[in-house]
Amino acid sequence: MKYYIGIDLGGTNIAAGIVDKTGKIIAKDSVPTLNTRPIEAIMLDMTKLCKTLLDKSQMDINKIEAVGIGCPGTVDNKNGIISYSNNIPMKNVPMRKFMEKQLNISVNLENDANAAALGEYTANGHNASSYILITLGTGIGGGAVINSKIYRGFNGVGIEPGHMTLINGGERCTCGKHGCWETYGSVTALINQTKLKMTDNPDSLMHKISGKFGEVNGRVAFEAAKAGDRAGLEVVEKYTEYVADGITSVINIFEPEILVIGGGISKEGEYLLNPIRKFVEINEFNKYRPKTKIEIASLNNDAGIIGAALSANR
Repeated sequence: MKYYIGIDLGGTNIAAGIVDKTGKIIAKDSVPTLNTRPIEAIMLDMTKLCKTLLDKSQMDINKIEAVGIGCPGTVDNKNGIISYSNNIPMKNVPMRKFMEKQLNISVNLENDANAAALGEYTANGHNASSYILITLGTGIGGGAVINSKIYRGFNGVGIEPGHMTLINGGERCTCGKHGCWETYGSVTALINQTKLKMTDNPDSLMHKISGKFGEVNGRVAFEAAKAGDRAGLEVVEKYTEYVADGITSVINIFEPEILVIGGGISKEGEYLLNPIRKFVEINEFNKYRPKTKIEIASLNNDAGIIGAALSANR
């Protein structure tokens, strides 16, 4: 049996696991990223985490075929360099060279959303010819697997759906542009929309629910809507329309066989999916050919680990 180590380098945590060739996690662990540190310190913690996993699983390094790392930002997969990342400040970091020297084993670098897409595809793709993952979180990320291969674009920057324009001249995005899908369909956007609606509706149930959570988070409007709160329902209806509008554009461009939605808000399940499917059904360009299946991603935080590991075998 072949084994790989997958590392999901996130802004908050570094998660890693030993994964077999079928995508099964044998052992996993994580440590805080502490992302304001020098990147060399973070990479040393990544190597220590690999060794911790080997000790935990009582596995010799010689049984590991390769290490795959899912990283935020722009990844030069061919040369093993992190060209740019803002969540973890990096610019032209030769991560593959550093990690191979530390571990004495082959290392592959992959964009984190691409890695997560590969992980979900391995678990649920069912040999689909084209498979896209959209993640709704602090921003909107995405990855695509086409003909069993990760799609990166010619320069490694392919699949950044959160930064296609949803509303021309709209709200300013963190990328510097105005009207990006991310500024309307991310969970950050949902929280902002919830807060604005709460200000205009002091009697809304959302105030009580946010008090229960101790903050205004992505669940507040959904919980209120399910309880029949009018203001909460208005937030959810508008938010899901923003999400569905962007997904319609992604489908119009790629016509994937399967599109899955990940991120914390995806736990809303069918309550989130049903209005999205209805919107896409009405508004997508394709009216007469087979339709894209729209589902919820299933691996949660393990998708990045599994996909990063298996990317080292691609």
